Amino acid sequence: MARLLSRSIRNMLVCATAVGALLSQVSAHAADGSVWQDIQKAGVLKCGAAVAAPYVMRDARSSEYSGYFVDLCRDFGERVLKVKVEFVDTNWDNLVAGLQSGKWDLAMALNQTPERAMAVSFSVPATDYQVSLLVNKDNPKFASAGTQVSDYDKPEVTFAVMSGTAQDKAISGVIKHGKIMRLPGMDEARLAVLSKRADVLVDASDTNHLFAIANADWAKEVLPKPALAKQGVAFGVRRDASAADLQVLNIYLTQRREAGEIDALVDKASAQVNASATTASK
Repeated sequence: MARLLSRSIRNMLVCATAVGALLSQVSAHAADGSVWQDIQKAGVLKCGAAVAAPYVMRDARSSEYSGYFVDLCRDFGERVLKVKVEFVDTNWDNLVAGLQSGKWDLAMALNQTPERAMAVSFSVPATDYQVSLLVNKDNPKFASAGTQVSDYDKPEVTFAVMSGTAQDKAISGVIKHGKIMRLPGMDEARLAVLSKRADVLVDASDTNHLFAIANADWAKEVLPKPALAKQGVAFGVRRDASAADLQVLNIYLTQRREAGEIDALVDKASAQVNASATTASK
């Protein structure tokens, strides 16, 4: 019995040693597979940059990048990872593919969609994309209106929207009483509201926000509740990024968003876009 027991104990010790070695290998492999550690070893964080104001902008003369996702990517690299940050010029067709092939480490300003999630991982949203309404705050038709679309859906109200867009599809699905003015471009839709031929401008919240800042004396932006076509706008990360890697980026974004710092960056970028547009028109 003692001999059998000793043999059992020896077998258990052998198994425990083997398991311990295996776990050590797995731990070492996981450490080696850290995206942020690899970037720190390389000394540079590469951010894929497809231009879309106010998220990502590029000066034609200096080739310098700006925009609130650019600010976030630069700050995350320099302050959290403590590495240099490099912006790699690309376009929207190649932004995801370049991330998959390792041409850059982060893809900036990606709308979270199930299709993209099949190819890349996402951080938590830095901001949200959704369809918003822009109205004249002095319009008596909206004296008691709140944030529900039904507050604006009246027979005497006209909604201006660019024909065939996601905004057109979203607003057409909820308007029961108002009139929808479908126009060939956003300039025509904005002009319709400026000239008071229409009462409500329907557009993506980021571009409506720019228009509201440029016309702060009369414009009021409304984010409907419940939201219309809402998606998170986030950083894209390689699929091999670990949960621990994502947690680092997610904590960073969550803290900056909850502190109101991302909203301030959005306003800064929006003001820059409007200033550039004013300069170009002179």
